[in-house]
Amino acid sequence: MAQQLKLSDGRNVDYLVSGAKDGFPLIWIHGTPGAYLPIPSFTAVCENKGVKVITLSRAGYGGSTRKKGRRIVDAVSDIQALNEHLGIGKCLVGGWSGGGPHALACAARLPGCIAALCVAGGAPYEAEGLDYLEGQGEDNVQEYQAALKGEPELQKFCQPQRVELLKSDAAKVTEAMSSLLPDIDKRTLLGNDEMGQYMVDMFQEGLKTNADGWVDDDMAFIEPWGFDLAEIKVPVFQYQGSEDKMVPYAHGVWLEKHLPQERLRSYLLQGEGHISIFVGRMEGMIDELLAVTKQ
Repeated sequence: MAQQLKLSDGRNVDYLVSGAKDGFPLIWIHGTPGAYLPIPSFTAVCENKGVKVITLSRAGYGGSTRKKGRRIVDAVSDIQALNEHLGIGKCLVGGWSGGGPHALACAARLPGCIAALCVAGGAPYEAEGLDYLEGQGEDNVQEYQAALKGEPELQKFCQPQRVELLKSDAAKVTEAMSSLLPDIDKRTLLGNDEMGQYMVDMFQEGLKTNADGWVDDDMAFIEPWGFDLAEIKVPVFQYQGSEDKMVPYAHGVWLEKHLPQERLRSYLLQGEGHISIFVGRMEGMIDELLAVTKQ
């Protein structure tokens, strides 16, 4: 069950502390759409390795108050306020999918962040030399085309999708997302009961009130992020799969070329999708992050 922090501007943020009680803090940032709920097996891995996991619902999701017009970088101040509330100085930050760019923002701007993990995170919309939509599944193409027409059109797209996701089970979620899922991701969702249920629970929590968080994420993704990748001075671990239809492989290739090279470890993996790439590599990802804490 989430706890709630009231921010200085009056907004509320839902958050949860799990994993190892006295472990090294890891801020974990959810995808789009999503919420504070962590994957149980991920929490278990972190607990076993001595990592405290702090998750939160971004503005507009679940019980977190909307911040209309927010940019990617604006998540940093919310996370900073949460860290101060929890008495956290140094921390690790990780983000998956829509959480990836927000994790990079923390790598650039969050005080106390000593390393960041970006799993299947997208590149900036205006990235030079990148066709942002090429390789994305049809649902994503329609979603971003709606976003480019403005928030009212995007709300029209997201609202019916929200209604369907709120009443779906794992099989129906997989069917609804079929244009976005390569075969390896479909097998991962349907063959992994925990992962399928996690997707259901996350959508239902994040979208329980409205689709505003989802809409605001998409609008933020097509606008400048509000920070420069060159600002990043801490180690970054980046993972991207060749079969990904939610965040295409080309995004990972672009980030590999444009993230600061001296602190980057990039994994561009053949045969992996958007979901499979994370499910099979949780332990290794946490080990990499923890190694930074010992340097």
